[in-house]
Amino acid sequence: MKGRSIFAALCAAQMFFSYTAAEAADAVVLKFSHTDQQQGLRHAAAQKFGEKVAEYTSGRYKVQVFPAGQLGNDPKAIEQLALGGVDFTVSSTGSYAPHVDSLNMTMLPYLVESYEQGWKLYDESKWLQAQFDKAPAKGFRFLATWEAGFRCMTTKDPLASPANAAGKKLRTFPNEMMRWTLEAMGFGIQIMPLPEVYLAIQQGVVSGQENPVDTIYSNKFYEVAPNVTLTKHVYSPIPLTISEKTWQKLSPEDQKAVTKAAKEVATWHRAEIVAVESKQLDEMTAKGAKVAKPDLAPFRASVASVYDKAKEKYGAAEVETLMKDAEAIRKANPMK
Repeated sequence: MKGRSIFAALCAAQMFFSYTAAEAADAVVLKFSHTDQQQGLRHAAAQKFGEKVAEYTSGRYKVQVFPAGQLGNDPKAIEQLALGGVDFTVSSTGSYAPHVDSLNMTMLPYLVESYEQGWKLYDESKWLQAQFDKAPAKGFRFLATWEAGFRCMTTKDPLASPANAAGKKLRTFPNEMMRWTLEAMGFGIQIMPLPEVYLAIQQGVVSGQENPVDTIYSNKFYEVAPNVTLTKHVYSPIPLTISEKTWQKLSPEDQKAVTKAAKEVATWHRAEIVAVESKQLDEMTAKGAKVAKPDLAPFRASVASVYDKAKEKYGAAEVETLMKDAEAIRKANPMK
């Protein structure tokens, strides 16, 4: 009897593994493109999302993640998303602005002061949700807001105030509001894909760059631009999006499953970014970086003109609506 039980168990195991393999072979593969390095939290979040999608769709879908710009930089990934060439991407809200131009306003400098305020803004602002709702007509839709953090500076020379920006060229991504902000501070700007930035700083093409701490850490920008200045000039989360063509192919059940996975990972990603940020700064310091927390008042004062430009281009009513949402959230959730 014992031998028969073992034999039966082995047969059952063989049937299980055969079924699992067949299920995996039949799974629809969905491409997820992003520009962060494999050691970054963005990549970890993408992988976690893939695991949850497979789980919640009972293996009908498999998410294949392509990190470090393998399928193209952020603008290219979003273009491919709209065309159906990739299924998911995750990028700064401002990167979606060429398709939904009002999203440029999310890049207004110093709109919020803390992570809690930023989360409330993206989760509760009716104005912002209305902008997200425009995306399906452009070929993609927003699933959840993942985290990257507040954008900060890494430069070869110290950056104690905007006065130190004069004559310096800084790399940034293609976004009009960011260009206005950096130029108002006194920088010249250079647009280039993220994977090219390290070498560009090393070769002196630019004197530094700006990005959230996790991106600075995972790309090791502090090695070539060791002055890490916590300007926190823009709150810059990274919404996860899905191609509208892909979305329409999903059953209602699978649409719910993918959305559930996206929102659960958003919660994890937000907590993880906050939890590791100080550790990342400590590790960069240990490796020779000079982390500075400057007086932000001069930086805020230097970018006041950006709001005037935004009102002129996008309409005072639109800008003031977003500002009112942000102001209410700041008052209800003061800095601790």
